[in-house]
Amino acid sequence: MEFRHLGRSGMLVSEISYGNWITHGSQVEEEAALSCVRAALDVGITTFDTADVYAGTRAESVLGRALKGERREGLEVFTKVYWPTGPGPNDRSLSRKHIMESINGSLRRLQTDYVDLYQAHRFDVSTPLEETMEAFADIVHAGKAHYIGVSEWSADQIRRGHELARELKIHLVSSQPQYSILWRVIEAEVVPTCEELGIGQIVWSPIAQGVLTGKYLPGQPPPAGSRATDEKSGAGFIARFMSDEVLATVQRLKPIAEGTGLTMAQLAIAWVLQNPNVSSAIVGATRPEQVHDNAKAAGVKLEADVLKAIDEVVNPIVERDPDKTAQVAQRP
Repeated sequence: MEFRHLGRSGMLVSEISYGNWITHGSQVEEEAALSCVRAALDVGITTFDTADVYAGTRAESVLGRALKGERREGLEVFTKVYWPTGPGPNDRSLSRKHIMESINGSLRRLQTDYVDLYQAHRFDVSTPLEETMEAFADIVHAGKAHYIGVSEWSADQIRRGHELARELKIHLVSSQPQYSILWRVIEAEVVPTCEELGIGQIVWSPIAQGVLTGKYLPGQPPPAGSRATDEKSGAGFIARFMSDEVLATVQRLKPIAEGTGLTMAQLAIAWVLQNPNVSSAIVGATRPEQVHDNAKAAGVKLEADVLKAIDEVVNPIVERDPDKTAQVAQRP
């Protein structure tokens, strides 16, 4: 496993991080989830990403049990706050009330005294940014989090948050966006802004919800049991990539992967890691062998001709519009 600094912070993270969105507590049984975490530790992954909303808070609990007994100082544990975690009107958002209550719940479920990174899971247009950042500052100053980050914020939102963080003497060091060979909406604005400010990307969905593995074929139904067939495990997220045009184009990447000695998934993960602003790529798994396979993308150097060949194949279907950064409407 290779390691990179998270932005310009002093903290190192594993190039491949393990995330448990739509798996732990929902898609796979706990025994399988624990096996996947053990596989991640075995291949040298030290960075683990979750969120309070995943599986209705159950994912944090599963991860906490899976990491119990590990040397805490040897891990980087990340979680997030924003989405609803209960039925009440204040069980969501980036209000001070919800943030302060959520961090305590997350720490309890994760069975730890602190998280290494606490992230705003979306930008909250309904709460003053000053209120949000002051709550994060209090959490950091109380020792409940070392750093703060954001997820799916626009370049302007990141810049405003970073300015307030500096005033409050805390470190906003990361952005967690969707990023893959097919989805490059961060490249035009978010990445240049983050490079300027010293913020690193922790990218999710580097294999485009499994589409970049090549297992989905144009004109054919998805394989039984795959994510595209399970409404509870992200079928809605993968739908944008399931057109015959996209699937046929992805099949044309197979010779490129074979030429590099990589699987399709490894090629996709290695591709995002070629971006110097990417600190880590999040992978999930339902089986330990998937973790072992994906981890082999760490440290891979793709030559310029390979990157050019990839671009020539996928350019017609790549999404680059920065306005596609996930935004949330104001709450009523």
